[in-house]
Amino acid sequence: MLSTAIDRLNKRLAKLRFSPPVTHIYNPNVYARAPLDMYLRKYGIQPREVLMLGMNPGPWGMAQTGVPFGDVSIARDWLKVEAPVKKPKREHPKRPIDGYACERSEVSGARLWGWARATYGQPEKFFARFFVWNYCPLVFMEDGGKNVTPDKLPAAEAAPLYAACDEMLLAVVAHFQPRIIVGVGAFAQMRAQLVCPEVKSGRILHPSPASPLANKDWAGTAAKQLETLLR
Repeated sequence: MLSTAIDRLNKRLAKLRFSPPVTHIYNPNVYARAPLDMYLRKYGIQPREVLMLGMNPGPWGMAQTGVPFGDVSIARDWLKVEAPVKKPKREHPKRPIDGYACERSEVSGARLWGWARATYGQPEKFFARFFVWNYCPLVFMEDGGKNVTPDKLPAAEAAPLYAACDEMLLAVVAHFQPRIIVGVGAFAQMRAQLVCPEVKSGRILHPSPASPLANKDWAGTAAKQLETLLR
């Protein structure tokens, strides 16, 4: 069961320590566990052909909703996933957790799930072939609120983090038995190749607004990349 693997991951992550510039860490697998469990109950049962793998949560997406790339409006209104969200133990004043009351939009999530909605119409049709997951569940922030991605952590701190997340990825792959892992960005594909070399992998452009290419018809670009990968 993925629930057991998540519990084991959370215990390992709780023991890790990170140094400045990281000052705040959120784990929505803990405080947003209710909607995460709902997401898994609704969409995480049978095997899938494609596992879409992101890097880690955004502050206005999974950090708020517990759903990977989970922009609030899409998680609530399209995926029909909504449940109470608690607070992290130490909240950053510039990155408050308001759960489904959050009024900010997660651009990456709006783009990814927006493409899924436009392409498949109903979430059940999308999930018949795909599942979306994040390699690392943690959000890392500097004192000023700036996001720190896992690939920017010092090697000594990244190693135990990656070891824990690798184990979780193996559990996810064993559960869904995908034909291909599609990294949403280069980092996720790299981890998939290292951890699951026996499974075909590829990548699509990350939908982050920080990427100039992603701001030029991301959905069209990603659709073409996926078509090539899934032939």
